[in-house]
Amino acid sequence: MAKICDRCNDVMNGHIMSMFNTDEICFKCKEEEEQHPDYQKAVDADNEQIKKGNYNFKGIGWRPIKK
Repeated sequence: MAKICDRCNDVMNGHIMSMFNTDEICFKCKEEEEQHPDYQKAVDADNEQIKKGNYNFKGIGWRPIKK
């Protein structure tokens, strides 16, 4: 069964987890996510939690950019 992107609902050939939450997203959505103004904040928060031993961090939450 094909996997569907949690963010755009397209069929995925491959996927990666969002830095903002636990969504499994396609690579197109990942590229868009990397352009979000809070992306580095999300990466830093994830890295800080990993240093504390929390490997189940749910992220800082996804807030789409209004276009």
